[in-house]
Amino acid sequence: MIRTLVSTAVLAAALSSPALAQDPTDAELQERARRVMQRTPLIDGHNDLPWALRQEHGSDPQAVDLTVNLDATTDLHTDIPRLRAGGVGGQFWSVYVPASLPPVEAAQATFEQIDVVRRLVAAHPDAFELAVTADDVVRIHRSGKIASLIGIEGGYSINDSLGLLRVFHALGVRYMTLTHSTTTTWADSATDAPKWGGLSPFGEAVVREMNRLGIMVDLSHVSEETMLDALRVSEVPVIFSHSSARGVTGHPRNVPDSVLRLLPEDGGVVMITFVPGFVAEDVRAWGSARSAEEARLKSLNPGSPSAVTEGVAAWVAANPPPRADIADVADHIDHVRRVAGIDHVGLGGDFDGVSALPDGLGGVETYPALIAELYRRGWTDADVRKLLGENVLRVMRAVEAVARDKRGDRPGLATND
Repeated sequence: MIRTLVSTAVLAAALSSPALAQDPTDAELQERARRVMQRTPLIDGHNDLPWALRQEHGSDPQAVDLTVNLDATTDLHTDIPRLRAGGVGGQFWSVYVPASLPPVEAAQATFEQIDVVRRLVAAHPDAFELAVTADDVVRIHRSGKIASLIGIEGGYSINDSLGLLRVFHALGVRYMTLTHSTTTTWADSATDAPKWGGLSPFGEAVVREMNRLGIMVDLSHVSEETMLDALRVSEVPVIFSHSSARGVTGHPRNVPDSVLRLLPEDGGVVMITFVPGFVAEDVRAWGSARSAEEARLKSLNPGSPSAVTEGVAAWVAANPPPRADIADVADHIDHVRRVAGIDHVGLGGDFDGVSALPDGLGGVETYPALIAELYRRGWTDADVRKLLGENVLRVMRAVEAVARDKRGDRPGLATND
């Protein structure tokens, strides 16, 4: 009898020991993430919903009911219920326009895109409120709304005019991506032939005026040389609103380790994007092979677009595309943390700006699943708070502080002659 009691006591103690305790379930980890998001705003650096509304819904935020989950009925990655489910507390809405537009048309389209954002916010005052400062973001998040910020994607939108840059700032723009897919008249792009070896003298003047105004310098899409020039010229930390790590996936749109190692001194933040070709090397390689096949078919079939289309379709059927997943994105987050440090990583999904997303990250509601993956890798709540929003809020406050100090400085008058 005594032996039985002792054995029972030993077994009970063993079962209750930490070594045999069950690991938390995915649902429990996601709930833990949501609790952290209630206190710390998740600030996403880049969402292209305004462009999706322009392309598919006549630039009318009320042409589609964003108050219901649209996952099953539209191609949109974003709506209010899914933003709530994802714990998004601050969203930089991208006012993207194509780099192929002539400069005057690009400027006009950028004004129209800003108008879309402002009408989006006005149409849903119970869900959104426009934010222009870090304190605005914190206050709006505490009120239960989603802080809505504006970022220009592509420096061609200012049409070589610092005066136009100032007007955009007055309308609420708080970051500008210096280039998009093509080299501008003052800055080299990561995905186009270089012209300036980074920033031209006028490009440096643009960065200085952004510092004076309080517009964050966004280095997504720019060449490594442009990154280095901007880091040299800017008096405030920079951001990468939607980029990943080149040390994990060798896409030119990603940030090389040589730049990541400079971020601790600069104070900047890389906001990891979810674009499959940027986060998974096999997806990137497949995309390059597809592009090469398309170029080959065009050379063989001049003047016959249908033959090219059919040939590409046949190639894709014979070579199905690989898939990225949550683990791939987490690998990039971990890499930036290892090379630059926990203070220099954030999130910038690029929802509604791409046609495909990693498995498990198909819409804005999936952020808790990503955070759950980081918890499984040993991240703490303090780490997660920095990733979600604390790092970006720190950059915003640094930019705002320098702009306050420069309030008495004369506006920049440089021209790109």
